[in-house]
Amino acid sequence: MLFDPPLIPARLIKRYKRFLFDAVLEESGETITGSCPNTGSMLGLTDPGSRIFLSRNDDGKRKYPHRFELIEADGTTVGVNTGLPNRLAEEAIAAGLISDFADYPMLRREQKYGQKSRIDLLLSANDRSDLYVEVKNVHFIRTPGVAEFPDTATARGVRHLGELSAMVAAGHRAAMVYLIQRGDCESFKIASDLDPVYAAVFNSAMAAGVEAYAIKCTVTRDSIAPHAKVAIDNM
Repeated sequence: MLFDPPLIPARLIKRYKRFLFDAVLEESGETITGSCPNTGSMLGLTDPGSRIFLSRNDDGKRKYPHRFELIEADGTTVGVNTGLPNRLAEEAIAAGLISDFADYPMLRREQKYGQKSRIDLLLSANDRSDLYVEVKNVHFIRTPGVAEFPDTATARGVRHLGELSAMVAAGHRAAMVYLIQRGDCESFKIASDLDPVYAAVFNSAMAAGVEAYAIKCTVTRDSIAPHAKVAIDNM
């Protein structure tokens, strides 16, 4: 996906209240407050003074026109917008990066399933079982070359794994897609020390037949594009 219009460079002052950030625009020197489309911890991606890139929308519908999209960290550019991974996962499917997902002729978004959830992507074909696909955003790295999820405890993520396992038990196909919004990794793993419950349920889901894939992206100031599948260390 391309950023159009082009993103605006700035320097991060702070990110706070999960939804907000303050920054100084590089071109004008103006200090602005903007919205942060990521309610997670963003561990390692909030250092004051970091160079960041912002989108801007002047349609009057947003309280804060500027939105936090990218940050330079660890010598690379990282996407932080958690509203993008589903779209990027669709691009990865269309490009044939995820198993045989592209062979399913029908793709639906945000379909109700389980107890109280909506599946991110539901793939269907007349000659096989439906495929339920849950997409998770990943941007956390502690060890060079190894992307990790989650970066904090996630009860919602645990629930999703359980619901995918239930779909497999009901005769369907189910998969986790970990969409990594950075390109400086060659593998992916579950951060079991940060959320041991999620790690245990992940292992149970894999044993139950849930599939898992990790896709890294090429991220530049101009675009984010799914690039390649990477190995999952826990499997």
